[in-house]
Amino acid sequence: MSGIRTVCLVFKSGNPVSTPGALWFAKVDDANTTIWAQFPGVDPNKQLVEINVRRSVFYPDRPGRNYITVRGFIMRHAATPWAPPTAEQVGLIGTHWSKGWIIENNVISHSVCSGISLGKYGDQYDNTSANTAEGYVKTIERALANGWNRDTIGHHIVRNNTISHCEQAGIVGSLGAAFSTVSDNTIHHVHVRRLFSGAEMAGIKFHAAIDTTIRGNHIYQTCLGLWLDWMAQGTRVTRNLFHDNSGQDLFVEVNHGPFLVDNNIFLSPVSLLDMSEGGAYAHNLFAGRIISRPELGRKTPWHPAHSTVVAGLTNIHGGDDRFFNNIFIGKGRATATTEQSVSKDPQWTGGYGLWVYDWREFPLMTGGNVYLNGARPWKNEQDTVVLNEFDPNPALVQRGGRFELEITMDKAVLRSQVSRVTSALLGKPRVSNVPYVAPDDSPLAIDIDYSGKARNATNPHPGPFEALRHGRTTARVW
Repeated sequence: MSGIRTVCLVFKSGNPVSTPGALWFAKVDDANTTIWAQFPGVDPNKQLVEINVRRSVFYPDRPGRNYITVRGFIMRHAATPWAPPTAEQVGLIGTHWSKGWIIENNVISHSVCSGISLGKYGDQYDNTSANTAEGYVKTIERALANGWNRDTIGHHIVRNNTISHCEQAGIVGSLGAAFSTVSDNTIHHVHVRRLFSGAEMAGIKFHAAIDTTIRGNHIYQTCLGLWLDWMAQGTRVTRNLFHDNSGQDLFVEVNHGPFLVDNNIFLSPVSLLDMSEGGAYAHNLFAGRIISRPELGRKTPWHPAHSTVVAGLTNIHGGDDRFFNNIFIGKGRATATTEQSVSKDPQWTGGYGLWVYDWREFPLMTGGNVYLNGARPWKNEQDTVVLNEFDPNPALVQRGGRFELEITMDKAVLRSQVSRVTSALLGKPRVSNVPYVAPDDSPLAIDIDYSGKARNATNPHPGPFEALRHGRTTARVW
């Protein structure tokens, strides 16, 4: 973000003004700030009027304020600054380069930029990288010299919060979110006013989510649900619900793996934008398109297991992903034969199913996937169920305070032969050569489903639900 931008919000009776430029302006000199405002149809002497200029609501004065718990607050209305990955990231509430915070059971809303920040410290190099990969590599090198390691930074718990109406990100974190757990949060209405633009907008936007678990969150009505950018290694994205996001539900950008995405429900028009390698996707429901693209213009890091140390840099050729026991849903038989680029760039390939990886340099590992209503498998895939004419008609229904997914399944899906997904099955990605294991280095096994129910140990059902049955099924998903 550059140039002159709004750094405050004007509220009328608790609601942000949608077009502040038409209703107010300010004049600033060396001594005074003078604000002129119009209140059409509202008497400001009788209504609550608030002009936000405070940078944050709860934010430490310096890095290293460790082991703080923030629980049970309503925190709103902060004029937070832009939070790029190469500068200090200030949120309405933020950890400021520390360790071991617990942020739970709070209502956090109406931040000009970010709601919760788990991001980096500030220094004299802030905002000097010219938005280049090389510049961010230098940021990483300085962070390593400034204590970025497993013993000193991260290990935060962010859970059971409701985060909304933030114009940049619900939760943001460059480097400082490593080794953390983000679970059971509701995140919605992020970057919906579109007052400015930039490359950091999402419900959750993390750089270097090393050994970070993102579990059981409900993310909807955002510009992009979850964005994992650079160094998602040892990351696990599990049992999350995504819907009604205008961009992708999940964007994985220039990561080398291993990272695991399992038991998620992706219901937005684009389920996944994959500009990474080394991802493992298991037991997910993909109801939207998948977009695949290599990235040869940037060299990004990988690490030894469970470490922030940089082991090497390379670019993304595409492929080398694992897809096991997923359900892919198209939009009709025509989508099974239509091949299309999602932009003028021929490297971008998008569609329903894994055929979008047919031209990638490195092969996939696949097994047990189901393709319905025009979704199409990868060219070398075997042991699949393909039902081009069968529409499961997934529908997310809100009843009172709960969300239920209605979906129809064919007997052929239930009879499919599916293997249990374990660390041994997934192997190691080609670049990092690091196994798919838990943050404590123990082996992984996907032995529960989206709802927390035990999976069949020898022949689990595909998709996020173990309790699938023939015909129409209703499952509570939030």
